[in-house]
Amino acid sequence: MARLDEKLARIRSGQYKRRDFIIADAKDPDMGPGLHGVGPVHAGGRLRTRAEFLANCAEIVKQDVVDILLASVSNIEALKGQGVFTDSAVTPAIRANDATDIWRHRGALHRDTPSIPFRTASLARVAKAGIADLGLYSLTFNNITDSDVLSLDAFAQFRADAEAAGMRYFFEVFNPNAAYGLSDADMPAFVNDSIVRSLAGLTKAERPEFLKIAYNGPRALAELAEYDPSLIVGVLGGGAGTSRDCFELIHQAEKYGARVALFGRKINLAESPLDMVRFMRAVADGDMGPKEAVSAYHDALAKAGLKADRAVAADQEITESVLKA
Repeated sequence: MARLDEKLARIRSGQYKRRDFIIADAKDPDMGPGLHGVGPVHAGGRLRTRAEFLANCAEIVKQDVVDILLASVSNIEALKGQGVFTDSAVTPAIRANDATDIWRHRGALHRDTPSIPFRTASLARVAKAGIADLGLYSLTFNNITDSDVLSLDAFAQFRADAEAAGMRYFFEVFNPNAAYGLSDADMPAFVNDSIVRSLAGLTKAERPEFLKIAYNGPRALAELAEYDPSLIVGVLGGGAGTSRDCFELIHQAEKYGARVALFGRKINLAESPLDMVRFMRAVADGDMGPKEAVSAYHDALAKAGLKADRAVAADQEITESVLKA
């Protein structure tokens, strides 16, 4: 049994301990932002090539700290072809859809209009090729009836295709990208209600392995996590932020009921992704606090001869408003 499945089994059985907290590296920026999403080779430098990006993915898998590596179908296929996942405890997962709200191309405006469902990946081909048996499906509710119904219809078709292909999935629900008539104060409750409503009509076999949602503060996260213990809640990373933002999000999310962290830019854009992941694990396990982890991360950068993007004092700052609250 893969490490992910062992952890999921313990969480569902009520035997969760902090070392069961699941960490996923979301290495799927080519499915949304495109080429520029892979990030620079260093701060202010040129963008990575695909080969360099795949090498970074392979290093993360070899490190054997994360539980899931999420990437595009083409990149998971390439990594498997290189033997990266052979005898690995890390589970490969593919981004199964790419709705328009994640299309963040340079100069593009797609993300400013209500999300329209779209899916590039063919689940049947992924299954036939043995590329992965786990996929991420994302959906965005905007409080616009026609748009939200269209998204839910596409979700229903995805579930049918996933069942036919023998694939399981986890369910990402973004905060609204172009909401209608929704205040900032009402948004967290709107998202929670939308999630519960969208899953209530599903059989047990159709339900996701876990959720991936934005961290909307302690109250909203605890409300959702406590509602149904069989529905495992995970948080997404959002922007790169400071190192303190990264570690603080892990700490707060675990404290208020999340059991999974799925971070992309917070890992991919770090000066040392491997060290960032290593200290994320330490914070999740309770071996370090967020502030201590920032200091240890900077010590690791100095030891490796890597230049930090920020002075340690600046990197200790919490910059994301939801984490300050």
